[in-house]
Formats: sequence, C-alpha cells, structure tokens
Amino acid sequence: VQLQASGGGLVQAGGSLRLPCAASGRTISTDAMGWFRQAPGKERDFVAAIGWSGGITRYADSVKGRFTISRDNAKNTVYLQMNSLNPEDTAVYYCAAGPSIQGVVAGRNDYWGQGTLVTVSS
Repeated sequence: VQLQASGGGLVQAGGSLRLPCAASGRTISTDAMGWFRQAPGKERDFVAAIGWSGGITRYADSVKGRFTISRDNAKNTVYLQMNSLNPEDTAVYYCAAGPSIQGVVAGRNDYWGQGTLVTVSS
C-alpha cells in the first residue's frame, strides 16, 4: 500500500490544520493507522493512532484535547485534525499503517508515507 500525506503548511499559533493521508494500492479498512512527527534535530515521535473501525483511538499526551484522528474507509483516507497549534508542533508529519493499534503506537508499522511539513509561527 502507498500512503500519501498532504495538507501541511504555515499556520499561526492558535490556528488549525487538517492533514489527510490517502492510501492507494489496496484497501486500508483492516489496518490500524497512525500519525507520527519529526521535529528538526529530533527523533520521530508517535502522535495519534486509530483502529481499523475507528472505534479506538490513542494520542500522545502532548496533543490530547487538541488533535483528533479519524478515518473514512470508503475513501481509503485517514485524517489528523490539529487545533490550537503552537510552535512546538512544528515538524514533518508522517502517516503509517500497521496490523494493530498497539503496534502502530509502538512504531511497528508495515507502511510509511512521505511526510508533510507543518510550520507553526509564533
């Protein structure tokens, strides 16, 4: 499966962005999906994950209450809604797919997309 993340850009602190991750090659309706981010000079970190049906979600503490992960299996797409952005959210954001939500949270993903850059200005 190929994953294509998009929607990144420059936004002011306090603003919002919605990142879609479109999958192609096969359906992702049975995959757990996740978002990760890598800030300049730092390691890639877990952001959010969602189970295959959308009924289970997990978030990093740093984004709880601000970010929401969702999926539309009919469109083969996963989304990350980011609200109340702050400069510490500046990073390249990656989407990923794996067989279980626990595995996705741990970074054990089978597929990774290319990243999309989010820059939050103060």
